[in-house]
Amino acid sequence: MYRFVSAAFCALFIFSMNSAAANAAYNASAGKATYDASCVTCHKTGMMGAPKTGDKAAWATRIAQGEAVLVSKSIKGFKGKTGIMMPKGGNPKLTDKQVGDAVAYMVKQSK
Repeated sequence: MYRFVSAAFCALFIFSMNSAAANAAYNASAGKATYDASCVTCHKTGMMGAPKTGDKAAWATRIAQGEAVLVSKSIKGFKGKTGIMMPKGGNPKLTDKQVGDAVAYMVKQSK
């Protein structure tokens, strides 16, 4: 009985890890619509110190931090040395997934 319960918990753990990894994957193609609607104002011009989309030098250190950090800062907001990021880019109606997709789009354009 103990082995069965242990195996069941292990399977449940592995399944939950795979589900979390699937949820963490963002879609850069889907992110373009969110970018165009909510992010382009700052990230096209560099307003408020935002790194311009496509500027490889400006994005290199950010990309090195990893997607999870970029998405977290974009959702929660961030104040850096050279600028600020409003929570969800100032659009509280965006879902966390939409923000993650938009970040994935900008990263893809900036590598």
